[in-house]
Amino acid sequence: MGSPERGADLGVYGDLDGKRRGMALAVGGERDESGMVDEGMTAEDVVELLRLFEQNGIEVYVDGGWGVDALLAEQTRPHRDLDIALPHKYVPRLRQLLEANGYREVPRDDSWECNFVLGDDSGHEVDIHSYTFDADGRNVFGVPYVPEHLTGTGSIGGYPVRCIPPEWMVRFHTGYELDEDDYRDVKALCERFGMALPAEYDAFEQAASAGR
Repeated sequence: MGSPERGADLGVYGDLDGKRRGMALAVGGERDESGMVDEGMTAEDVVELLRLFEQNGIEVYVDGGWGVDALLAEQTRPHRDLDIALPHKYVPRLRQLLEANGYREVPRDDSWECNFVLGDDSGHEVDIHSYTFDADGRNVFGVPYVPEHLTGTGSIGGYPVRCIPPEWMVRFHTGYELDEDDYRDVKALCERFGMALPAEYDAFEQAASAGR
């Protein structure tokens, strides 16, 4: 594995300090201690970032909660961060772009060179997951994505994006301690794409049925 490619000229930096309002209350944004709306990462925020990456030749795939909503083509709940997967060779360029727009690394005990979080002073966070495939498509370094994990398409605020496909998004939401957001996300995906709800969600289904 060689060193990640580092672009000498970053080209288009863009400005991410523009529109930060609009969708928060509509999708259930909460108010912080000062009474201001804590809107997390809005669709506008996400699209601005994805456009910035595209303009600078960085190939990214949307994962996590925004990946679910990309597949559903609608924002279903607030999201505090944007999860992205990308080839590790783009990480230095991505860091430089985000740092130029006020993002800094958020300290975490589990951060490493292939998974870390960058955040800005407004509380927006980008959770970065990088990988390296060899010429045969085998993962040889980084977060253990494989090529078939990166074949999905969707849209955020009408903007077309690459993302995790629905069958893998559902699988990625199993095998850990699940919560109500996981249940709502996975149920929506299974209903939209005609998949069976994993057995790990049976307790949530029973609770939902009892509450009807």
